[in-house]
Amino acid sequence: MELGEAILKRTSVRYFEGRDVPEDAIKALIEAAVRAPTASSLENWLFVVFRSEEARERIYHLIARGMEEYYRAVNLSEEKIEKLRKKMYEGGMYRAPVYIAVFIDKRVRFLKGEEFDEPELLWSVESAAMAIQNLMLKAVELGLGTVYVGVTNFRGIEEQVRTLAGLDENYYLVGVIPVGYPLEKAAPRKRRKTLEQVTRFI
Repeated sequence: MELGEAILKRTSVRYFEGRDVPEDAIKALIEAAVRAPTASSLENWLFVVFRSEEARERIYHLIARGMEEYYRAVNLSEEKIEKLRKKMYEGGMYRAPVYIAVFIDKRVRFLKGEEFDEPELLWSVESAAMAIQNLMLKAVELGLGTVYVGVTNFRGIEEQVRTLAGLDENYYLVGVIPVGYPLEKAAPRKRRKTLEQVTRFI
């Protein structure tokens, strides 16, 4: 598969088949991820793969909790939140055979001093975000679906994901990526904005 085809085919997949993802495929995803640019060549990322039934169930419920918090924050009605619950718990939305949590180690940095805390964190997060994109594009090539989940960063949820991963507060969670074979074909959505709207030549 050509890179351009993978880019155009990539889309967020929220419903997955129950079948396992082979370990070789998971390793291939992470091998692609770590080829991403990394600020100051630090490679201070960590990919935690949740495959056991117990761990996956805990991650799944944390995602569900985060989604509820997200929709309450945008003032969705309780009726709509109840529909979300049905999609989650009855329809299996976000229930995947594998979850990959992407962390950065905040202790690993190039510039010292408090005045550099913010740019160092931003650079590390940006590096991890590029790694996640590589992972997602490789997933397309392998016939796998992925979706980025950011609600696991809410207070009280991130700490539990970190604990489940066996990590301390030195690690920052960039996102959780459900991975699996798509339950049905998901067509990429057309972007709302044109190239002219998002591009400026100077």
